[in-house]
Amino acid sequence: MKARHLLTLLLCALCTAVNLSAQTSFGQLRLLDSGWRFQLADNAKASEPTFDDSRWRPVAVPHDWGVTQPMSPDCGSCQGYLPGGIGWYRCHFTPNATDVAAGRRLFVFFEGVYNRSTVYLNGHELGYRPSGFASFLYDLTPYLKAGEDNVLAVRVDHSRQNDARWYTGSGINRPVWLVAAPDVHLALWGTAWRVKSLGQKKAEVEVDVETANDGAPDHATRKAQVEIIDADGRVVASKQTTIGAAEKRTLTLSIGTPKRWDIDTPYLYKVVTRLLTGGQETDRSEVTMGLRTLTFSPDKGFALNGRWMKVKGVCVHDDAGVLGTAVPADVWRTRLLTLKSLGTNAIRMSHNPHAPAVYDLCDELGLLVMDEASDEWEFPKRKWLKGWNQGTPGYEGTFDYFEEWIDRDVADMVRRDRCHASIFLWSIGNEVDYPNDPYSHPVLDGNNADFTQPAFGGYKPEQPNAERIGKIAQRLAAVVRGIDNSRAVTGALAGVVMSNQTAYPEAVDVVGYNYTESRYKEDHQRYPKRVIYGSENRHDMQAWLAVRDNEHIFGQFLWTGIDYLGESGAWPARGSEAGLLDLAGQVKPGGHYRATLWSEKPVCYIGTTPNMRAGQGRNNRNGRNRNGREWISTSATDTWLYDEGQSVRVLCYTNMGDARLLLNGQEVGGKPKRDEASGVLYWDIDYAPGVLRCEALDGGNVAASYEIASFGRPYALKATPDKQTLSRTDEVVQVLLEVVDEQGHRVQLADNEVTCMSMGLRLLGLENGDARNTMATLAGNRLRVRRGRLVAYLTPAQASGQQTIRFSSPMLKPAEISIAVNLAE
Repeated sequence: MKARHLLTLLLCALCTAVNLSAQTSFGQLRLLDSGWRFQLADNAKASEPTFDDSRWRPVAVPHDWGVTQPMSPDCGSCQGYLPGGIGWYRCHFTPNATDVAAGRRLFVFFEGVYNRSTVYLNGHELGYRPSGFASFLYDLTPYLKAGEDNVLAVRVDHSRQNDARWYTGSGINRPVWLVAAPDVHLALWGTAWRVKSLGQKKAEVEVDVETANDGAPDHATRKAQVEIIDADGRVVASKQTTIGAAEKRTLTLSIGTPKRWDIDTPYLYKVVTRLLTGGQETDRSEVTMGLRTLTFSPDKGFALNGRWMKVKGVCVHDDAGVLGTAVPADVWRTRLLTLKSLGTNAIRMSHNPHAPAVYDLCDELGLLVMDEASDEWEFPKRKWLKGWNQGTPGYEGTFDYFEEWIDRDVADMVRRDRCHASIFLWSIGNEVDYPNDPYSHPVLDGNNADFTQPAFGGYKPEQPNAERIGKIAQRLAAVVRGIDNSRAVTGALAGVVMSNQTAYPEAVDVVGYNYTESRYKEDHQRYPKRVIYGSENRHDMQAWLAVRDNEHIFGQFLWTGIDYLGESGAWPARGSEAGLLDLAGQVKPGGHYRATLWSEKPVCYIGTTPNMRAGQGRNNRNGRNRNGREWISTSATDTWLYDEGQSVRVLCYTNMGDARLLLNGQEVGGKPKRDEASGVLYWDIDYAPGVLRCEALDGGNVAASYEIASFGRPYALKATPDKQTLSRTDEVVQVLLEVVDEQGHRVQLADNEVTCMSMGLRLLGLENGDARNTMATLAGNRLRVRRGRLVAYLTPAQASGQQTIRFSSPMLKPAEISIAVNLAE
C-alpha cells in the first residue's frame, strides 16, 4: 500500500484516536512518522506540489541526517566532525473530506526541527522557525485540498553547521503530529496547573483553561469542564465554567487526602479539560499533574515537599551516540533509569529544551528537572570550525535571530513544559557570561578574580560590556514569571566574579555556579540572600564535598551524565567522554564510583589496575601521584586478566564501611586500606586466574557484592534483549550483544566485528560506546565490539509476528533471538 493511502486511513481514524493531546493541550493527535522522503541538497522548487521527489530517499521521522554522514577532520570538533548542510523533506497525503469540513481544522505540530526550518503546504509557506529546539504548530486548513494529493514540504538549513558547542543533529529529529480540532478549540499549551496549597488533608490547585478561535467570529457560549483524576482512574475533583471562543479562565479545585509527587514516590494525577458546546464535547486536553511544594532558602538550600535535600544532578545533551538526536523514548527511559540507579535525582536539560518525551519520563520516574532555554544570547561563542585547537576560532551560532525570537522561544519553553511536575527550575541561559567570550568588564584586571575558566587576557574595553547581560537577564526572567511564577528562575554563571558586577544574579531567584566551588562560602557571606547551587560541576570528590558539607549549597549538576557527540578533542574523536554512562548507555567505572557518593542503597563495585608500586604507570613514582599520595583510580575497569603472579591493585567503590575480597572462594588481601581523599578501599594482591569477589560489609554482614572473572578466547556471541514483545512502531528493543568465552564470561579484550541481520525489524543502529570510533556514526549493520560488547537498537517495520534477529562474526558461534511484534491493525 502506498504511503499516501496509508496516511488517508490514518486521517480517517483521527476521530477515534486515543487522546494524546498532552503534546499540544488540544485536538486529537496521530503520529506522522511514515511516508516521508528526504534529500540532502537544496532545491528552490522542492516546495512545489508538482516537484518530482520519486528518487528521494524514503525515511522515517524522527530523522537525523547528521549521523548518517561520514565524519571528516575538516569538519568542526564542536559537532563531532560531522557535517550539516541543507536538506528537504516531503510527505504526500490525501486527507478525508470530514477533516476539512466546515468547522474543522487540521494542524501539523513539530516537536523540533534542527534548524532554521521553513514549512510549506502545496507550495504555500506556513512559517519559519529558526530555533532547532522549539516546538511549533501550523494550521494546514487554508491550503488543504480535500480528497486530493497534498504535499507537506520542509526545508531545513543547517549550513551554519558549527552553530553550537556540541552535536545538535540535523533535520526533523523529533516526532511530527497531525492534529484535528474544531475552529474553536482549547489553545496550544493553554491548559496549566499550579499548586496553590498542599496539606495532609486537602490540596488546592489552580487550573488555567484557554481557548482559541481559528475560524470565523464566534460569540457562542461554551463551557469548560475540568476534572482531576487519580492514578486509579477516580475523579477526585471537578469544576465547570463558561468560556468564550478566545478566552482564558482560571478555576480552583480542591483534592481531599492528596498524594504527593516526590522523587521516591512520583505520584501523578491527570487533569482532563473538556470544551463543551451545546452540551457536547468538541475538544479535550489531558495533562499530568504532580502535587509538590518547592522551597528555596539562602541558608538551607532546597526542600521538596518540606524535606530539605541535596540535588544530585547530571547534565545531559540530546543525542544517544549512533542514534544522533533522533532518540526514541524507550532509549531515554533506559538511560534515565540507569542514572537513577546510581543515585541521580535531577536532570539538567543542557543547554536547550529537550524532546517532550524526556520530561514525561522524568515525571514518571521521579527525577527533578532544570529546564534551560539557550547557550547563547546576543553574541556567539568561540567554536573550532575545522578540527580542534587549530587555526582561528569561528563565530557561527544562533545570535543572528536572538533579538527577534528569544522572548518567544523562552515563552514557548515555559508554556510547553509547565505541566511537568518534575521541573523545579527554569534556566534562562548557560555561560552567557563567559569572560571575554564575548563580554568583558574592568573586574577582569583584578588580582582577586577567582576564575576557574580563562579570562582570555583581562579586561578588553573593545568587547561588549558585561552589564548588558544583566539587562537581558531581567527581561527574560520577566518573560518566565509572566507565564509561570510557581518555580524559581535561574541562570548558569561561568564568570561569577564578573557577573557579580552586573544585575544578572539579582535578576534570577536562584544562582547557578559553573565550576566555582571556591566561591561558595565567600559569596554566601557577601550576598546572604542569594540561593546558590552548582549548575555545572566536575566529578571529583572535592566538588561533591563542597555541596555535602555546606548546608546552604543545595546541589550540583555533574558534567555530564552521559557521554555525548560533539565537543570533541583532536581527531579521531566523535564526542566527549565526561559521562557516568558511555555512548551505549553502559555504566562506566566512574558511574559506579559516583553511586558510592550519591546512592542511599548499598553499593559495591571492584575494578583493577596494575600495581603502581611495581613501577608501572606514567607520572607515578613508587606507586604515588604528583601530590605524593597513593595512586588511586576512580575509573578502574572490572577486568580480571593479568600475568600469573603479577601484582594487581584491586579497588573497591562502596558506601559501606568495610569490605572483604575473595579469590576462588578464599579470602585474600586481608583488611583493605582506605584512601581518605576518595573513600576508595583497595588491596594489592598477586593475580591468579578464577573468580574475584568483593563483599561490602555493614556491621559484619554482606550488604552488597560484585564479582569479576578471568576469561578465555572469544568463542560465541551472546544476545540479551531488554524486552521480548513490541506493540508499537515507535517502540524499541535494545539488545546487549557480548562476545563470550566457552564458560560464558564476557571477553573484555575482544574487538570482533559483528553483523546484525533482521528482516521484520528495522535496525536503527549499532553502538559500542567508543567515543573515538569514527565508524560508529555510519549507517550500517556492522560494527566492532568494544570491551567485548555493543548495543543494537531495533524497532518494528510494518509486519506483525515472530521476528528473528541474528548476530554473526567470523570464527564465533552466532546468536539468534526472537521478538514478538504485535502491531495494532
